Amino acid sequence: MQSLHSLLVALTYPPALTAALLVAAALLALTRWRRLALATAVLAIAWSGLLAIPSISDWVRGRIEQQYPPVDETTLPQGDAIVVLGGASHFYWMERKNVSPYELENSRLAAGARAWLAGKAPVVVLSGGGDNGGNEAASEARLMANAIQRLGVPQDVLLLETRSRNTRDNARYTAELAQQHGFDRILLVTSSLHMPRAVLEFAEENVHVVPVPVPENGHREGWRRWVPSRRALWRSGRAIKEMGAMVMARTRN
Repeated sequence: MQSLHSLLVALTYPPALTAALLVAAALLALTRWRRLALATAVLAIAWSGLLAIPSISDWVRGRIEQQYPPVDETTLPQGDAIVVLGGASHFYWMERKNVSPYELENSRLAAGARAWLAGKAPVVVLSGGGDNGGNEAASEARLMANAIQRLGVPQDVLLLETRSRNTRDNARYTAELAQQHGFDRILLVTSSLHMPRAVLEFAEENVHVVPVPVPENGHREGWRRWVPSRRALWRSGRAIKEMGAMVMARTRN
């Protein structure tokens, strides 16, 4: 089952599915199904070609992101904790000499920091383990903790959840922390693209969340919206992965 899941995840990246379809087309070409082979090859190339166009990629992602558009953190209700889900191994803005959370529109950590600075909850939970061999010091949550302190959030209000390897783990282990610390209402911070699946997983763990969606950078303007790029292809793959993961989560639930 794990191997099948890994295969399906790999195929969400458009070039991977294109390669698989081209192999299938080659096998069909060796038989009498020549027309089907040609149609399969055309479909394979068109799949990646279209999804590499930024305007197409933005449209695909928009089907998900529009469910949870970004919000102004000052308008949020009071919560017991702010939970920020991991999603990066490097924070480019850490290289700056001076940085403010109000400058970082596309940062989950900055959104969490803005919510805390607005007095929306007394505790910030950073959730993320990652592939670190169980080393807490190298966990995603620890990297997040070092970064968010640069944004004005003190160490003594941080609570680290370092075991998660995926969104389901985020929900499961956060639910444990919520029960231990008496958190009833959680302000959940993640990207707009990831939020629908995160809300689904947290609901399955009976955790009441208030979504705090964060936009992702990457939109192009003008004529560049129609020029294929590797970045657009990668962004399309992320959206397709989220769609597939949501289907699997609903089926599992």
